[in-house]
Amino acid sequence: MTAQKKVAFYTLGCKLNFSETSTIARNFQADGFERVEFTKKADIYVINTCSVTDNADKRFKSIVKSALKQNENAFLIAIGCYAQLKPDELAAVDGVDLVLGATEKFKVTDYLNDLSKNEMGEVHSCEIEEADFYVGSYSIGDRTRAFLKVQDGCDYKCTYCTIPLARGISRSDALENVLKNAQEISEKGIKEIVLTGVNIGDYGKGEFGNKKHEHTFLDLVKALDVVDGIDRIRISSIEPNLLTNETIQYVAKSKSFVPHFHIPLQSGSNGLLKLMKRRYVREVYDDRVASIKKEMPNSCIGVDVIVGFPGETDALFLETYNYLNDLDISYLHVFTYSERPNTEAVEMEGVVPLKIRNKRSKMLRGLSAKKRRAFYESQLKNELIVLFESENKEGFIYGFTENYVKVKTPWNPELVNTLHRIKLTKIDEDGFVRFDWINVPAFIS
Repeated sequence: MTAQKKVAFYTLGCKLNFSETSTIARNFQADGFERVEFTKKADIYVINTCSVTDNADKRFKSIVKSALKQNENAFLIAIGCYAQLKPDELAAVDGVDLVLGATEKFKVTDYLNDLSKNEMGEVHSCEIEEADFYVGSYSIGDRTRAFLKVQDGCDYKCTYCTIPLARGISRSDALENVLKNAQEISEKGIKEIVLTGVNIGDYGKGEFGNKKHEHTFLDLVKALDVVDGIDRIRISSIEPNLLTNETIQYVAKSKSFVPHFHIPLQSGSNGLLKLMKRRYVREVYDDRVASIKKEMPNSCIGVDVIVGFPGETDALFLETYNYLNDLDISYLHVFTYSERPNTEAVEMEGVVPLKIRNKRSKMLRGLSAKKRRAFYESQLKNELIVLFESENKEGFIYGFTENYVKVKTPWNPELVNTLHRIKLTKIDEDGFVRFDWINVPAFIS
């Protein structure tokens, strides 16, 4: 009897990648493979790549080396955005056997008739125009929450971004299939779903292979809100011009959606937003933040921002810094601009020296810590509901409230994947929030 082949996965990048890795892993298991941890010996290693930053590109080689340390004869496969953008570059990395582009990654097991090591990686890629069909995905079993993919690709032409080149046009899952996947997740006992995609506010475009909207993002929100068994739903990153006030008002009164938004800004300068070809001005951003805080005063708002974009002078950076400092937000995700091939920004004048980019990034990360601390302090004495995570970290278990306050308490395995009402009491020396139990020991779920 032939021994069962073992496969391991490593995911770089975003929540969308995690959802797709999980789906691909389930496909392997359905075909008779045994899934093992990436740190264990496997016959096949699949690396789902990212190409948002230079750092993600550079990490690939070290991940390949770590896999080969476990098994020097293992068959190594690269999929994901970097595999679509630079397949030949990945194929040339020592030890890589197979590189699959955007249209092939969900058919990976079809390429595994021969697991012999190749002298040079074999490439199966496509022209990105061919990536015009939709494959649904969700993560499950990896965490106490599930990432549910509802949309893929992007029709925006932001001058710094390669995602449209890596993932193709904007297209959506059919609403019926999204609801089916959500119900499957619910039946697994997972308490929280995070909606994910490249541009989820564009949901409905390409739902049945055409460019018009069959449904809107608000339609999606309303339909998911009544799915049985889902305690929480989070909206991941959504463009400010696509987050309507109607959606905000619905979320404020919904059964399942939580008061947590992540809204890309990228720059507080309207001039730089124009150079970036963003589809809003900062006055639109002001309106969205004000609307959220009016409807949900305790809501958490995260912000993406890019530093060091070409043309960002000291004055324009300070304009962004001061704008964010004054804005009623909760934390920042700071990205240091990096040149990406085949983007308009690469050709722009006013290149910011890397040393200055790093200095500005450090300043905004400091501002983020200040904003998060202020938000946490504003939540002290509030009664909230926490969902506990599954990891034991140095004797503590951590969890997040509905409005994304991170709390900690001594490890107790019975708390994993359970919801409890708590009262926030103080912020400890590590910046996490401690709490008092409400109605102990009764579990909410």
